[in-house]
Amino acid sequence: QVQLVESGGGLVQAGGSLRLSCASSGLSRYGVGWFRHAPGKARAGVSCISSSGSSTTYLDSVKGRFTNARDNAKNTVYLQMNSLKPDDTAVYYCAAAPLPRGTCSNWEDDYGSWGQGTQVTVSL
Repeated sequence: QVQLVESGGGLVQAGGSLRLSCASSGLSRYGVGWFRHAPGKARAGVSCISSSGSSTTYLDSVKGRFTNARDNAKNTVYLQMNSLKPDDTAVYYCAAAPLPRGTCSNWEDDYGSWGQGTQVTVSL
């Protein structure tokens, strides 16, 4: 397991942008998923990225607005969120797991290491 440190959440108006970061030593060897938990809803997978960055997936509702990328030299994964909507308001978590090369997962149970979560609030 790795210890993940998240940063970058905050309050933004609809249409604005935020970039979340997820960092840990050794993260370059792990697939990383981003999940969000909105009030009254179950936690949901938003995006994932393979250890090399060659493979990414996105929740349909964020496709074209969110970009998941990584800088393995810095052991950091980023979630760039553009054109934010009030429905994107949630606590966002990153999670890491030593997944097979070239793969990632949007299933919570596949991940053993989790960040502390960061609040993203999008106002009208």
